[in-house]
Amino acid sequence: MTPLEYEEEAEDTVAIQRALQAERRQTDKRKSEGESKSAMQAGARIYPEPPLPMQTLDKPGNEAGMVLQPLCDAPYYRGSGKLEGKVALITGGDSGIGRSVSILYAREGADVAIVFLDEHEDAELTRSLVEAEGQRCLLIAGDVADRQFCRDAVAQTVARLGKLDILVNNAAFQLHAKFADLSEEQFDRTVKTNLYGYFHMAQAAAEHIPNGGAIVNTGSVTGIEGSPMLIDYSMTKGGIHAFTRSLAGQLVEKGIRVNCVAPGPVWTPLNPADKSPEDVAEFGAQTPMKRPAQPEEIAPAYVFLASPQMSSYVTGEVLPVIGGYGGG
Repeated sequence: MTPLEYEEEAEDTVAIQRALQAERRQTDKRKSEGESKSAMQAGARIYPEPPLPMQTLDKPGNEAGMVLQPLCDAPYYRGSGKLEGKVALITGGDSGIGRSVSILYAREGADVAIVFLDEHEDAELTRSLVEAEGQRCLLIAGDVADRQFCRDAVAQTVARLGKLDILVNNAAFQLHAKFADLSEEQFDRTVKTNLYGYFHMAQAAAEHIPNGGAIVNTGSVTGIEGSPMLIDYSMTKGGIHAFTRSLAGQLVEKGIRVNCVAPGPVWTPLNPADKSPEDVAEFGAQTPMKRPAQPEEIAPAYVFLASPQMSSYVTGEVLPVIGGYGGG
């Protein structure tokens, strides 16, 4: 081809590219005009979507004070004895994910011990919900950052409920901060609660959990993707993921499975006790499903990972439950 022919060919290519671009713009415009902005609803019932109530809570965050109560009771979930005769210890079991896990464990036949900080009203309600399922519930108040408390909590569970088959490490501390403003005191509190607490509880519980038992840790999508305003929290959640995989390798000889659930945004007291009212209103909107999860949407994953009928060949896994990939 001559130079002139090459130029003509290039001009033809430009014309083709522009025609394709114009077609795509028209298609995108039509889709945008007809696109639904509502959240994805694929559950057994309709779940709240942004805008959510503009509210903040004082730490540690009492669920009883939330304007929009998290959905924890999973009325369409039917138990089938997956945890029949088991005893579970759940930290942070008074509210949020922990409350829903407590209810579903009880519905599956387990007695439950709940560790909480000082949210007595929340804890009492959770106990009534567990007992309504026909199971025993033990309440234990204290700080999981305290090694001796963790050992005492495990000992109380064994003494009062007869044994310990399942540990759910779920208690957490979260507080947003710019990196330059992240104080040593906050950093220390986050690490002590989220890492030391898991370590102390797991070490104490592993002495009692028998072959066939399980430890389920609560990680986070922030431990996978990071979060600019939750540097210390994200770091601890990534540490929990690594802790899960490492501990699973060691406890496999004892027949104890260790796994982790890594939730995305979940409507619990943790977030109104951290975010501004404006951020709370749009909480979860950035996910592909355009809404936060409710605790009862996350809790079945904990049943799966605790049940020997369902996950006997699963250990060392981090299971993300984050509302999809590719969100804005």
